[in-house]
Amino acid sequence: MKTAYWLQGGGCGGDTFSFLSSEYPDVIELFRTLNIQLLWHASLSNISPYDHEELQEAIITGKQPLDILLVEGSVICGPAGTGMFHTKDGHPKKELVYSLASQAQVVIAVGTCASFGGFGADDIIEAKGLQFSKKERGGFLEKDFITKSGQPVINLAGCPCHHDVIAGAIISASNGVTLELDSYQRPLEWYGTTVHQGCTRNEYHEYRVEESDFGEMGCLFFHMGCAGPLVPGPCNKLLWNQHSSKPRAGVPCFGCTDPEFPRKTPFFQTPNIEGIPLSLPMGVNRAHYMVYKGMAAAAAPDHLKKRSSKV
Repeated sequence: MKTAYWLQGGGCGGDTFSFLSSEYPDVIELFRTLNIQLLWHASLSNISPYDHEELQEAIITGKQPLDILLVEGSVICGPAGTGMFHTKDGHPKKELVYSLASQAQVVIAVGTCASFGGFGADDIIEAKGLQFSKKERGGFLEKDFITKSGQPVINLAGCPCHHDVIAGAIISASNGVTLELDSYQRPLEWYGTTVHQGCTRNEYHEYRVEESDFGEMGCLFFHMGCAGPLVPGPCNKLLWNQHSSKPRAGVPCFGCTDPEFPRKTPFFQTPNIEGIPLSLPMGVNRAHYMVYKGMAAAAAPDHLKKRSSKV
């Protein structure tokens, strides 16, 4: 039997809510099927505070083996590196993060805050990801950290992370599968393509049929701040609740899988120069892009130009 421990750091708990919405299988069936003993999760466990402390001590001392450590939320290191903004029993919680990570066979950062620092990374709270601070390798656990099985931290980026990605990473870890990672240690299984790939608005994007309001059918990249062509993620392939995604519902992708999330520019505006976005899709030459999109817009088919979701 494998063991897992879910540790909550500095965050909103959104990744837990995402995980609990898993359907096929649900969370309980997932752990039962994989024969994983969930030692602790704040929303699922009911052991006493005393027993919880005993459990933590057993893991830290090596008496209780720990196969999978899942960390949700950033590691709070402020003020001035002390970690005293986030404590447990009067001690910085970052000490517990380090102690548990040092004993685990696999460490999974669940969500963008745990992966890269997220909302508090540039703040006085000094939030850090487990092995990254934004795009800089070397977060709380330092850049050369590896688990007992010889792996770096696995970053499941997203705000929140998709429940099927969390479940898939747990399945891989429980079966001893080493996931192939990108340069930010996100598994290529789910982060090997952009959010744009699989978007139902791709045809509108190709012909530069643009929108400047919510709920319409055209592309949201040029005016509405959609980051779908800029960031990796599975959101238009692994649909939320098996049904939808932000772009499918007429809302731009926020780019929440990116190490720099949340970005400093407004979510619903596209920074541009003369109508050309400052940030272009991966691998695109700016000069070629300007010529190509101008020609594409002129050649847009009538059925795209005459689109409307309003009756």
